[in-house]
Amino acid sequence: MSRIGKLPIEIPAGVEIKVSDDNVATVKGPLGELSQKIDPCVKVVIEDNNITVERESDQKQHKAMHGLYRSLINNMVTGVSKGYEIKLELVGIGYRAELIENNVLDLTLGYSHHTFIQLPPEVKVEAKSDKRANPIITIKCNDKQLIGQVAAKIRSFRKPEPYKGKGVKFVGEVLRRKAGKAAAAK
Repeated sequence: MSRIGKLPIEIPAGVEIKVSDDNVATVKGPLGELSQKIDPCVKVVIEDNNITVERESDQKQHKAMHGLYRSLINNMVTGVSKGYEIKLELVGIGYRAELIENNVLDLTLGYSHHTFIQLPPEVKVEAKSDKRANPIITIKCNDKQLIGQVAAKIRSFRKPEPYKGKGVKFVGEVLRRKAGKAAAAK
């Protein structure tokens, strides 16, 4: 049996989950509402204060779906109760981030032009710039997949380079650094 799939999901206070007849799980909580279509080979059982996910057979495909949908439902429950947050750090001279109207993020990343990204309405972004510190972009959302996509898109505009570490990186990310030419010649 799937180690992840067999774990029960505890439903926190203020969160309610419903599974409709057409296999769509809907989770409502204080931070919003999320829904996910569920494969017919997987059955969601809600009893007491726990959610369990069961599969119909031991086929390889069904085992994969068992763990997948348990994780997706768990992410939805966590998202509507606590939410998710990702912090990005802009490392480099002159790198800036500013939130302008209509949920548009303006990034200055060392190019000859500004980079603009239109953010989805579900995503809340805060850009913080302190003197003598790297600018920090804080992204908050209740959908784990959406927040990951937005963070990856922002990071893709200027990935950190291995020599000086300049670029957009996650806060706390450890970069593999390389020695420059002078160190290699010795």
